[in-house]
Amino acid sequence: MAEKDLITEEKIKHAEIFDFKSIYNFVYEWLLSNEYIVAEKSYAEKIKPNGKEIEIEWAALRKVSDYFRFFLKFRWFIVGMTDVEVIKDSVKVKMNKGVFELKISAYLEKDYENKWETSFFSKFLRGLYDRYIIKSRIEKYEDKIGGELKELIAQIKAFLALESSR
Repeated sequence: MAEKDLITEEKIKHAEIFDFKSIYNFVYEWLLSNEYIVAEKSYAEKIKPNGKEIEIEWAALRKVSDYFRFFLKFRWFIVGMTDVEVIKDSVKVKMNKGVFELKISAYLEKDYENKWETSFFSKFLRGLYDRYIIKSRIEKYEDKIGGELKELIAQIKAFLALESSR
């Protein structure tokens, strides 16, 4: 079975005016431009007295080599989302108000094609391979996916700040 190592987790919480559709598309486009394959695992929307409650889960995968794959798990939570009209550049625009939270977990997947899972001995060899032969490569990929996640978080925060300030 493929081995998934949690590298880092980040969380953004935003309780101001935002455009849900825009931030959703922004994150999706960022993932596509960075060669991730994105799958929406679940989408749940409930209408409550104080506004919509939305919960979304994504899985984003990117093959790095025949042995390594980056895996990003997204959990979107929006509570109390209501539509509001805001004046942007002298024009009324529909936006959203509520509490927006996005949690992203970054994993490094090793042997995702299960090539080393044929026997107990090959699993043992994979452990040696990971621990002693490619240790520096694993650390390099861990740093790389951690850096990508930090970059994505910074861009999301900048996007939300830009949306709020307009």
